[in-house]
Amino acid sequence: MIPRETVQQILDTARIEEVVSDFVALKRRGASFVACCPFHNEKTPSFYVTPSKGIFKCFGCGKSGTAVGFVMEHEHASYVEALRYLARKYHIEIQEEEESAEEIARRQKSESLLLVSEWAQKFYAEQLRSGEGRSVGYAYFRSRALTDESIAKFGLGWAPSSRTALLDAARQAGYKEEYLLEAGLLRHKEENGPLVDKFVERVTFPIHSLSGRVIAFSCRTLRADNPAKYVNSPETEIYKKSRVLYGLYQAKPEISRRDECILVEGNIDMVMMHQKGITNVVATCGTALTVEQIRLVRKFTENMTIMYDGDSAGIKAAIRGLDLVLAEGMNVRIVLLPEGDDPDSFCRVREREEVEAYIREHATDFISFKTDLLLSEAAGDPLRKANLINDIADTIARIPDAIKRSVYVENVAMRFDIGRDILFERITKTLRSEADRPRNALPQEAPPPPVPDAPLQPVFENVTLAGAESDLLYFLLTHGCDMLAFPSDSEFFAGDREDNPSVADFIRNALEGDGSRFANSCYSRLYDAYMELYDQGLAQDVILRTLLDGEDRQSAMLAAQLSTEKYRLSVKVFEDAMTTPASWLVIFVPRAILYYAERRVYDTIGRLNRSLEGASADEQLEILQKIVKLQAAQRKINKKLGRE
Repeated sequence: MIPRETVQQILDTARIEEVVSDFVALKRRGASFVACCPFHNEKTPSFYVTPSKGIFKCFGCGKSGTAVGFVMEHEHASYVEALRYLARKYHIEIQEEEESAEEIARRQKSESLLLVSEWAQKFYAEQLRSGEGRSVGYAYFRSRALTDESIAKFGLGWAPSSRTALLDAARQAGYKEEYLLEAGLLRHKEENGPLVDKFVERVTFPIHSLSGRVIAFSCRTLRADNPAKYVNSPETEIYKKSRVLYGLYQAKPEISRRDECILVEGNIDMVMMHQKGITNVVATCGTALTVEQIRLVRKFTENMTIMYDGDSAGIKAAIRGLDLVLAEGMNVRIVLLPEGDDPDSFCRVREREEVEAYIREHATDFISFKTDLLLSEAAGDPLRKANLINDIADTIARIPDAIKRSVYVENVAMRFDIGRDILFERITKTLRSEADRPRNALPQEAPPPPVPDAPLQPVFENVTLAGAESDLLYFLLTHGCDMLAFPSDSEFFAGDREDNPSVADFIRNALEGDGSRFANSCYSRLYDAYMELYDQGLAQDVILRTLLDGEDRQSAMLAAQLSTEKYRLSVKVFEDAMTTPASWLVIFVPRAILYYAERRVYDTIGRLNRSLEGASADEQLEILQKIVKLQAAQRKINKKLGRE
């Protein structure tokens, strides 16, 4: 756990323009910097970085925040991971707070495995530069048309033919054999025999975690007489093969930006596509696609394109992955390459534009893919055609979203000229069959990996009050510490002029005097967080910065939206006609309170109207009397707002 003092030191040290420029080419424009947004496709820059405020803001997609928020968004890191990244960047040492003996041992062991894995990657990369590695391993990569830049980008290397090359180098460097063995870099020559290198005479592909640490290796032999073409690291404490995709660390920014992930099978396939400039590509390392891998991709996009070889093995692999991806609620398309081609050979002889055009033109949804494939097998046989339709209906049943299922049913019904009701009957039967399976018969899946903390779009429990609540938060976040200079004849404040309240105090007194709290939990949390900091006597800019840098990333996102963009109030204001903030705050903060009160009355009237149904005659009379009183109060408020 990072101590609070260290967290504050990291946040105070980080400069937004320095952090963002590590990932984006910034151009100065006045007191700010501008660039094309890294979070969505755009040709005209709308992404602004303002050093004086320590924030970034995209006026295209709406993303905004501080340095720690940018790292979280861009690297899909958790709050703590982002803090660690900034600490490393600014050379700030993190002294962890006291942990239990078990926690310390577990953390130290994991870190030791990561350190020996990262050392091994550097060792293999060095071996590629000279002697056997250059004449065999490097020559192989060059024969596959890989450039030096691609070799360096993915950290490719060579495991020497000597059976103790890595072991001897590790001993000399002072690394413990127990960690090398547990990381899967060594093995026993025979049971309880001497230790030897796990990978021998193979080119090496390091596998990275989402945060960029080396956790394992996938290694290919170059000998035709070796039946084990690829050998991967065994599962360890830091590497679970079902939860890792090769290249995801390098591909995740582009996957998010393009809102699409392209999935291929082979390591070289993935590297070659990146080399061509198509960098939203990941690979399964030759293993079958798993649910955990799909969930990893879903952190960055809901759209997946499976790009496999056009032979029978590639088709079967595509079909296997299809149902898994659909069952996770993702949108999936299939691209089959011409028979005899794989992504590597296909990309090697074509320009990037040609490859991208082929993907666009040949990507098909799962219905078209299965229909074209299975209809060719049916060959006019009505029984086989019926089985085909049942097969597609069973695939549709895997889709969790009912609306998407309905759209696909319409598609199939039109394509096969069959009634929608018949298809829905089959889908319902399949769903019931799945639901009726005994629990112990269901396949046991490992729990999904934890999802990093990330800004979430708020869900409003009460849409009616959301606009009025956001208005009040706008005034708090932008002018909460400013004083309201009420005139002596003000109807909103009857105290002495020397006791004029601040914006924050005025809003809080109005809410507490009415016994009300924000109905939407996301806004309520932000309101409470603001007031807690305000009560500490902090300045307005310090309060806002603390909220933007806070661990509650949804509150940070909302604070950024309400304070950094041209926020449009629900009640009409005329700021342009006012010369100073004080001249319009004293008018429009009370109006925002009135608007909030009117929305509460409107919401209550709506609930009372809904309660009329099913009520007895006496109860209905009582409810109607309440509604009449509330409507009278609503008219008074609207009159004050100038609406009547």
